[in-house]
Amino acid sequence: MLNHNSAQQRKETSHILSDALKRRAQSLIKDKSIDANAQAVIRYGLETDDPWLSELVRRADAGEPIIDISVPHEEEVSTEEKIERLAEIICRNDDDPVPKSSALLVLMATLENSKHPKVLANHVKHVAFARCGELNSYGMVDTQIAALEAELLA
Repeated sequence: MLNHNSAQQRKETSHILSDALKRRAQSLIKDKSIDANAQAVIRYGLETDDPWLSELVRRADAGEPIIDISVPHEEEVSTEEKIERLAEIICRNDDDPVPKSSALLVLMATLENSKHPKVLANHVKHVAFARCGELNSYGMVDTQIAALEAELLA
């Protein structure tokens, strides 16, 4: 029979990545035939010990796209449009973390591969702020009022 401590220990170690998976991920990162965005997503998953890394590696090995952001292949999408679509996925009002996490990884890869990452990060910040404002305007106003009140009454 399991006690609480053994279950907790098993839960804590369940996300440890195998050495074989890490080696395969590293070889995919170095593989020039793999898309640069996919390489960045795999690199980020490896650096963060992401439990989804095995799925990302499996997809890359199978030649499947690492992530699908629902963009038709024949349509050329600007970086701005891509960021807005990713922000929409991340800010969706649902409980499924998989598309949100995937969209965040793609966003991180987009920033990493950008020629001007600071400019792009600033744009991402404004898009996210606007989107959060649409979804939670009252909460943002309440937070701002609390901050102003604390500053004025300090």
